[in-house]
Amino acid sequence: MIDKEIISLVRLLEDNDSTVSEIVSKKLLEKGKSAIPDLEKAWESSLIPRVQLKIEEIVHGIQLNQLKQDLQDWIDEGAEDLLYGAYLVAKYQYPELLFPDIQSNVEIIRRSIWLEFNDNLTALEKVRIINHIFFAVNKFTGNSTNFYSPGNSYINLVLETKKGNPITLAVLYASVSQQLGLPVYGVNLPLNYVLAYELPSYLEDPDGILFYINPFNKGNVLSRKEIDFFLQEQKLEKKPEFYKPCSNPVTIERMFRNLQLSFEKMKQTIKASEIADLLEVFKQNNTLNTIR
Repeated sequence: MIDKEIISLVRLLEDNDSTVSEIVSKKLLEKGKSAIPDLEKAWESSLIPRVQLKIEEIVHGIQLNQLKQDLQDWIDEGAEDLLYGAYLVAKYQYPELLFPDIQSNVEIIRRSIWLEFNDNLTALEKVRIINHIFFAVNKFTGNSTNFYSPGNSYINLVLETKKGNPITLAVLYASVSQQLGLPVYGVNLPLNYVLAYELPSYLEDPDGILFYINPFNKGNVLSRKEIDFFLQEQKLEKKPEFYKPCSNPVTIERMFRNLQLSFEKMKQTIKASEIADLLEVFKQNNTLNTIR
């Protein structure tokens, strides 16, 4: 049933008075996502381009507000599902995207790997199987040609195109690995993003890291010394958080920052500003550099 109040408010958008338009827009924004179906119907029935554009802006504003609330809820509830966090990043560009669709695509990959596993495999052997399914069979690869493309930050497009940046490939790799019961977690390494195979009983490493994995380089396995060398080569200080798994909110915050940088490089200032607003959720929750 159409909300008559929404229809009445939309009609007021036809008024040329900017003050009236601002007041009406605010009231419609406050109605939240439940108002979107009626707003879309109003858009279809309107013959005034100016009003249609205003409706589009209001719908987009509602979706942004909802995304900000969804991010806050995800953090408040413990941010346990990394894949869901990546899904929320993609919802910025694809507000109608459904999480079960992402899950079903990831499940196909997980099952392909699971079929190759057995109880006698070592950690390294399991990673080699994951690498084979990911990079040889599914053809996932780093998008070096269009490294700063916003599409690299959207998990649905990464699943579709098989191309991504270091962090989206790592998020996908870690999500599948964790669903297989493997202790693989993200490491917030500057200028890159890698994964750690965490084994607290492994006494040869001070942080209990068996080895590191670089999904952007086809799952190449790295030692702590190679992380040391990378930091030295980049003239970066060795900090504990560059070796240890980070929290899921830190990973998703970095995904949003990558997206913001992409928009800035493309001179899409409005979108960059909107991402900056979404990033406020993470600032309020002090997620930066939090170790898992």
